Amino acid sequence: MSAGSIITPWVLAARDAGVRVRHIDVIADDCTLDMGSFRDALSDRTRLVAVGYASNLAGTINPLPEIIDEARAAGAMTFIDAVHYAPHGLIDVAELGCDFLACSGYKFFGPHVGILWGRRELLETIQPYKLRPSPNALPGRWMTGTQNHEGIAGVAAAIDYLAGIGRSAAGISADRRACLAAAYAAIGDYERSLGTRLIDGLKQIAGVTIWGITDPERFTRRVPTVSFTHERHTPRAIAVHLAEQGLYVWPGNHYALPLTEALGLEPDGTLRVGLLHYNTAEEVDRLLEALARFLD
Repeated sequence: MSAGSIITPWVLAARDAGVRVRHIDVIADDCTLDMGSFRDALSDRTRLVAVGYASNLAGTINPLPEIIDEARAAGAMTFIDAVHYAPHGLIDVAELGCDFLACSGYKFFGPHVGILWGRRELLETIQPYKLRPSPNALPGRWMTGTQNHEGIAGVAAAIDYLAGIGRSAAGISADRRACLAAAYAAIGDYERSLGTRLIDGLKQIAGVTIWGITDPERFTRRVPTVSFTHERHTPRAIAVHLAEQGLYVWPGNHYALPLTEALGLEPDGTLRVGLLHYNTAEEVDRLLEALARFLD
């Protein structure tokens, strides 16, 4: 890569002394990206803007159209990490206008299979690190060796499962893409109702701080992944108590260490509740009741 800068919400390690990596600040009040910080970092020397679609800690959906448009105007490529958005919303790379997007099948109910989409002209011209015998033609230049065929078949089954949700929810039998769009529309509506129920309930528990968007008017800008802390009990202590009652949540940094560091939440991190379309309102209520009893 020629000398320039890479902008990312998280700090990365630069391998080349000629490359400077800059990160975007986070607004702690609602765990959103500071777009002023982004614009300050962006210049005609920027080569790549790497950003997550949605936060796996705070649930924030980042303003990708705005970021991608401004990056393109500056002459920079864009790389989107969509791993945490994939189970919650429809991904349309053509509408986004990004250059690369990656996610994993395990996040949308399939096996662990990495997925990379890229603009064809870039995939054909960028030289990847690869074994010398692997071909230079697509897709081999980006997919070295024998493929994980059983895993790929599992991803196809997961996609068909999601399409089936759309067929049932909308009562349609159209092509798979239309069924997926219907599925994610239904999933989004249902998950927002669960997320609203959870956040409203957490607001009623003394000593709880929710990290992320809590304004119901802005819930379309988040997924129902809710992280919180308590003024007296550590995330781990709360998680252990809930596990004893068959309620499974996760304490720690959730692999979002730069965010927990920026928020001053280390070493304990947060307690994360990840709601999905198969959860129920009754489960949310049972969780809230257990929390209220323990944290009271």
